[in-house]
Order: sequence, then C-alpha cells, then structure tokens
Amino acid sequence: MTMRFILSSVAALFLSACATIPAPVSPAQTPQTATVRIIGLNDFHGNLEPFPRLSQVPVADGKSEQAQLAGAAYLASAVAEARTQNAYNMVIAAGDLIGASPLASSIFLDEPTIGAMNRIGLDFNAVGNHEFDRGWQELQRMQNGGCTQYTLRQPCQVEQPFPGAKFRFLAANVIMPGGETLFAPYGIKRFGTGAAQVSVGVIGLTLKDTPSLVTPSGVDGLTFLDEADTINALVPRLEAEGADAIVVSIHQGLSTEVGVNDKSCGGVSGALLDILARLDPRVDVVISGHTHRAYVCDYSAIDPSRKFLVTSAGYGGSLLTDIALTVDLARNDVIAASADNVVVQSQGRDAAGAPVPANPAFRQYAPDPQVAEYVSTYVAASREAAQRPVGKVSGSAADPGPATEETQLGNLIADAQLFATRAQGAQIAFMNNSGVRTPMNAAADGTVTYGDIYSVQPFGNTLITKSFTGAQLLALLEQQFDDDGFAQTFSPSEGFAMRYDMRRPSGSRLVAASLDGKPINPAATYRVTMNSFLAAGGDGFTVFADGTNVVTGPVDLDAMEAYLRAVPLRQLPETGRVTEAK
Repeated sequence: MTMRFILSSVAALFLSACATIPAPVSPAQTPQTATVRIIGLNDFHGNLEPFPRLSQVPVADGKSEQAQLAGAAYLASAVAEARTQNAYNMVIAAGDLIGASPLASSIFLDEPTIGAMNRIGLDFNAVGNHEFDRGWQELQRMQNGGCTQYTLRQPCQVEQPFPGAKFRFLAANVIMPGGETLFAPYGIKRFGTGAAQVSVGVIGLTLKDTPSLVTPSGVDGLTFLDEADTINALVPRLEAEGADAIVVSIHQGLSTEVGVNDKSCGGVSGALLDILARLDPRVDVVISGHTHRAYVCDYSAIDPSRKFLVTSAGYGGSLLTDIALTVDLARNDVIAASADNVVVQSQGRDAAGAPVPANPAFRQYAPDPQVAEYVSTYVAASREAAQRPVGKVSGSAADPGPATEETQLGNLIADAQLFATRAQGAQIAFMNNSGVRTPMNAAADGTVTYGDIYSVQPFGNTLITKSFTGAQLLALLEQQFDDDGFAQTFSPSEGFAMRYDMRRPSGSRLVAASLDGKPINPAATYRVTMNSFLAAGGDGFTVFADGTNVVTGPVDLDAMEAYLRAVPLRQLPETGRVTEAK
C-alpha cells in the first residue's frame, strides 16, 4: 500500500462502526512498528454445540486427521488465546453466522448465536446469503434487538427482550430502495493514540448472487452490487479516513486441493477468483467464506501485483484463522502479513458419554465457562422439542450427499412432500438437494426425533403446489443441467423418473422424463409440489416461479413428521429415479 493521508475534510460517516482502544505511548518510546492480531471466522451457521461426529481435517500431501471439532464455548477459548498474542486485536467474520443452523439455535431464530458471538467478542460480520433466510427485516432485528415478529416463529422465547448484536453487521454492496446500504459498508477500529495509533478498515459484503440463493421475499426491494467494484470504490475512502490496513470480509470463496495451512494456493478455483483479480492492490487481507473450505492463500503467488492474503476457516467454528499484520507506523503501511488456520478441537464424548481421546495433532481447548453456561441454557430449552420421537426409518443414517446427485434422503423428503399434498392434487414433488443440510441420524432401532428432521431441513419452508404444463415442466427440468450456475439434480418423488446427458449442449441435456412410466406430455397439465424457496425461483430455478392454481400447504417439517408417523417403519427409498447417460 501507499502512504496513508488523513483528510480533515472527510465527513465522519459511519462512526458508529468505529472503535478506539487507547494505549498512550510517550514520544521517546514510540515504536517503529505495531502488530494487529485479527481472528477470522466464517460460516458458523449457528453451531453452538460441538459437531456430533468426528470431522476430517485436511493437513498436507492429501492426508487428513480426525478430531472432535467446534462448539461456541470451545471457539471462545480459542479466540481468547489468539487474542493474547497482541494487545491490538479484533475478530472479523465473513458471513453466514446464522441460518441453516442446528435446532438449538434455529428454533430460537438464531438469537443464541448472536448472544454467543457477543460473548466471544466479534467486532464485525459481513452479511452472507443465509443471513437473509428469514428476510432483511428480521436480519435488522438481529442487529438492533427487540421482539418484533417477522416470521412464523415467536422471537424472544428465552431472552426478553433480545438485546441484538454488540458487533456490527456490514453490507457494502446491499442497497436499500432509498439508495442507502442495508448496514454500514465498512467499519474502522483504531488502536493506540498519537503517532503510535494504528487503524484497521474493514469492508464487509456478500456475494452479488445472494438473491438467487434465498427466498426472493427475503431480499425484496434490495439491490446487490458487483463485489470488486464496491470494494474498489471504498478503498480510497478508508485511506482518507486514516486506515493503515485494509481488510475485506466477503461471503464468497474458493476451493483448493491442499491442506488448511498450505500457502501455495494449490488447485484454487471458485467464483472468488474473478473478484480477487480485479481488487485494488492496496487491500491487505481478504477473509472469505461461503464454500465451507479452509485455506490460507498468498495471492501474490497468483498475481505478484496483488500482495494480499486470502483466508477461510472452513465451517461451523471448526477452525479460526490467526492473522498478524505488522504496520510501519512512520509510513502508515502494512509491511508484513501472516496467517494460519487453527483447528478448534473440542472435548467430545461417545454414545455412552465417555470422553473421546483427543487427537494429539491438534490443540484441545477447554470450554469457556461463560459461553458454555449461556449455550446450555438454550440447549436445555430446545431439548424437549429436539428429543420428541417422530417415527422410525429403515437405516441408521441417510447421507445428504452432494447437490449434484439424487440421494435417498432427498427422495424421502420428496416422497413426504408428495404424501402431504395429495389432497391438493399433487402428482410430483421435487426436493433441491442443496436444501438438505445434514444426514438424518436415526437411533439403533431406527427412531428419528424432531431434532433429527429439524437439522436436515432447518429453514421452515412451506410446501407449495402449482399446475404446470408439460412443456413448462420439461423446461424446468432442463434448468438442472444448464450452464447458468452449478448443476443441481432434484431428488424426485416416487413414480417420477428422468435421464440426462451432460455431453449434450446446454438446453438439450434432458434425455427423458416420465411419470408412472408414461413420458411427460408437453400439452398435458401436471400438479407439482416444491418448497416455498423453490416456488419463488430459488437456486436459479426460475420456471418454478411460474405455474397456476397455487395452493399453500403445510410446513416441510410437519409434512415429514406426518409421513414418518403414517407407518410403523418407513423404508428409506432407493435411488435410481434419476440416471445419467454415460
């Protein structure tokens, strides 16, 4: 970066997002450099408790290690330890703190996740796409607090009133109808005083494709701007306000083929690359997310003119990124930067309650007592609902699998949705596999609880049944395999079958589609059920927004519970309803 100049004529915009930590230093003792410790987080998704299963951590050379990971209380201890390295420190998250969360958080509208992050000491969070799952008005309630009800679920069930976030949401590229940003576009945190003062500017934003990833009503009236253009327009403003270091926190990310701390950027791919290639070189660090991958990439290995680090801490609080920026106080410039991902190994227990041995490859943290007590209050409040049995299935688990494949669990959901909407004339139901969030973990005897099905579908979508012509239905099916976004195959209900061939040109990849053995007739009319997210054109399936004779049915979880309760033992459906030509 070039020398920073503080312009006295700049208006004091967004001062509520700024903070100063005084640390008086006499002129004779003024240091030449100062180090700011930044703890990077992303994609926490309300994981208040440790993951229920051991996780694989890619380390190096294609190898991985297993460990019990995550949990807010353990993350709090890991963050606190990282803070001790430098008096100047801050915590920044790159979105999806909330949304698609386990029951203990989601059933309370993710209020406990906000409370946990308040206690961890988060400074800024860039909004992600899942922050909009319940609509932007509810997201503003997360920031400001209060008990105004914007969803079907009642707020403030445990804390009255809900206090809101002590940290600042940032939304530089999310524009309200009046032209202002939904939240402040950036914040500045200042450390020290006088000649020893260090100022860190943080630009926060989400991916511009957020509207295609959430229910359209949740972003109604909002405009999402280009990411790189938005960042580049704000860099001079931050310099003018005295920022010595510029951090971008963005909910967009990469995939890699290397370990969590390999700095080589080996095998990087993903939508973030196009943004990084256009970024102002004065940016020092990019904290990213969205892909749920963990990496530390020295981007200068790709483009020597852009000497910033690009980081991501995986998913769910399983890691944090420990970033150190060294600032030359005379030049007001970052002269060195380093980052490492730290594995947050928690203290797991097996099914009998016995402690699970720690993996010596990673540090094991003790839970922070204050955060642990806070989380336990919400876990206890959710336990009655979570432990209620809703039925039995013929398998111990059904893996959701990737979004590009039909799965048993997706087929089970589609069958349940068809079962629940037969009275509305439904003949076919489709489930988007990207909406299946976790495996359905049944007990040894096949028992499934409400907590199990809630974890699988935490969004609270309603079921919508519409009439489509056969021609519309075929056009909808083609959208699974077009080149607009990623390929995503539906899991369809029983009696429906389709075959596709990705070797064909886009628009002609659907080879065949049939219902009860009969080819779909373009001139006929079909009643189709989908969740409310898809019904509004979510995931880019715009044809779903068409259709006539719309009937709103039950909530997806109620449909699943009724389907499981209808028989003593529900057989998990086989796959094979969708086939690919080879």
